[in-house]
Amino acid sequence: MRGFIDWAFRDRRTGAIVIGQWPNAPLWLFVAASVAEWLLQVVAPGLPVWLFAGLRIVALLALAVWAVDEIVRGVNPWRRFLGGAVLVGLAFSLAGRL
Repeated sequence: MRGFIDWAFRDRRTGAIVIGQWPNAPLWLFVAASVAEWLLQVVAPGLPVWLFAGLRIVALLALAVWAVDEIVRGVNPWRRFLGGAVLVGLAFSLAGRL
């Protein structure tokens, strides 16, 4: 079991166990756009639909950029798996809306 944990969670550069990290710019953008969309829906639900759609698109694109970045540059297999899982989840979510 220890070998699997080392393989899955150990940062290949530093040797530290990494499960999560402070969010980077795309993840902060996702959070900011999602919170802004939610707040505007609560405070001013009568705003134009395009505003909510634009915030949703920005949030989803930022999350997709984060996921691809994790797949490509993740520090361990867990982070790459997490990016892949989020990307697959986004694809299923978008496919369900079509």
